[in-house]
Amino acid sequence: MSVRRTVLSSGLRIVTEEDSTVRSAAIGIWVNVGSRDETPAVAGASHFLEHLLFKGTKTRTALEISSSIESVGGEMNAFTGKEYTCFYARVIDTDLAMAVDVISELITSSIFSVADVASERKVVLEEIAMRDGDPSDLVHDLFSDTYYGDTQLGRSILGTTDSIKSMSRSSVYNYYKKRYLPQDLVVAVAGNIEHKQVVALVEKALSREGFLDLKGAPQIRANTSIKIRNQKSVGLISRKSEQAHLFYGMAGVPRDDDRRFTMGILSAALGGGMSSRMFQEVREKRGLAYSVYAMAQQFAGSGIFGFYVGSHPTKAVEVLEVIREVLSDVAENGMTDEEISRAKGLVKGTLVLNQEDSGARMMNIGKSEIVYGKIKGFDEILDEISAVTPEAVKKVAGEILVKKPTLALIGPFRSAAKFEKILGA
Repeated sequence: MSVRRTVLSSGLRIVTEEDSTVRSAAIGIWVNVGSRDETPAVAGASHFLEHLLFKGTKTRTALEISSSIESVGGEMNAFTGKEYTCFYARVIDTDLAMAVDVISELITSSIFSVADVASERKVVLEEIAMRDGDPSDLVHDLFSDTYYGDTQLGRSILGTTDSIKSMSRSSVYNYYKKRYLPQDLVVAVAGNIEHKQVVALVEKALSREGFLDLKGAPQIRANTSIKIRNQKSVGLISRKSEQAHLFYGMAGVPRDDDRRFTMGILSAALGGGMSSRMFQEVREKRGLAYSVYAMAQQFAGSGIFGFYVGSHPTKAVEVLEVIREVLSDVAENGMTDEEISRAKGLVKGTLVLNQEDSGARMMNIGKSEIVYGKIKGFDEILDEISAVTPEAVKKVAGEILVKKPTLALIGPFRSAAKFEKILGA
């Protein structure tokens, strides 16, 4: 298995990982644009655009786009994050040329008809309504809004009902023309492929409409610190429900911080599985919740670390108190060697098992290139994880877990006062 990288004069990057032991191939086109690049007037434009590119091109209808991949047993989809967007497909290796052509045409030749914009607007509004109807999902957006306030990272990837309703075809199209440039793109391909062949396929497919005629250099997002405005200690959405949904978090580490591997181990040890400290304390020992997990996110210039818990509303206060007790103990005393060893095994095992899939390999090299501008070798990543010590975990826990907390809460609560009191707000 080998990873190779080619940079074209347009600034387009092509990265591949060859694996002759499989019969599949996965392609992803990663775009260096996400919700943090939007102004309030076009909030949700990156995600809206992701939808629109599937509505039809100059040579393929929406049905022809989907059927071309599905008719050979492949899969195709896309997703939008706060810092990047990805369009991807996974097919049998002999169908790679077709998949490259289809995914590339979405980028170069989408039509953006007025009718399609109107139609897909309804779909996005339904997606927002679906998110709003799922408090276990909504609480994450509520936390971002509560923690980051009125900043790009604080706004929802989906946008708002008002911003989507008011977004015109021209505003989305102009956003596309400004942000979808070769210098902002990474094409990642993994599986039973040859790098030289992939480069030739990609160059041919993306040359439509003179897309690659521009000269440029690869654009990597700067690690600029986020200036947080209007941060609150508790964000509450009062709603009649059978369950309360909490997300308790604080500042983590940004993506360029060397401690991110240690944070990954701390996250796994605290809330990465059924044997994790938080799961054991909240669910197994006290029976306070069904779902408990930790989450560490890194962005350019910022990061968060937190815990989601779904519990009965009458248990929400106790859950919050237990979370704070656990984190206080870990910040002061660290975690046992056994806990750290178990967490390292979980993280490494998950990474290794993911490497069995060409789609996961494509995601790994594509995300690494679009975020960092380079790809860490797989063995290098495993070595970084193995090198994390209990002392390092204790040190980062003592630095992170004592930071000012933020709580997002959805449930049948009239006031946030009792939760603010626990947080000392």
